[in-house]
Amino acid sequence: MIIGYLELDLHFPHARSLKDKRRELASIKDRIRQRHNVAVAELDFQDTWQRAKIGVAALSGQQALVEQVLAKIRDDVLGHLNGELLNAEIRYY
Repeated sequence: MIIGYLELDLHFPHARSLKDKRRELASIKDRIRQRHNVAVAELDFQDTWQRAKIGVAALSGQQALVEQVLAKIRDDVLGHLNGELLNAEIRYY
């Protein structure tokens, strides 16, 4: 079994409060969960109103499938993000 982990470091320059950031982040997390069968969690910067770090975990018996899913998620976030993607890192276990 292959476990793939995608970590996204996000910046929301237009957020003026934690409420603004959390609304945008909830939209991103819900979109990822609905379109892909993966686990999503906020990992860091919970009390910082313009930054967020989320982790996405996917698993399968085939590494190519995990790679494809995580790449699609990264591209999907980039295409619909109302902010900036500072870093995206993929790891496999």
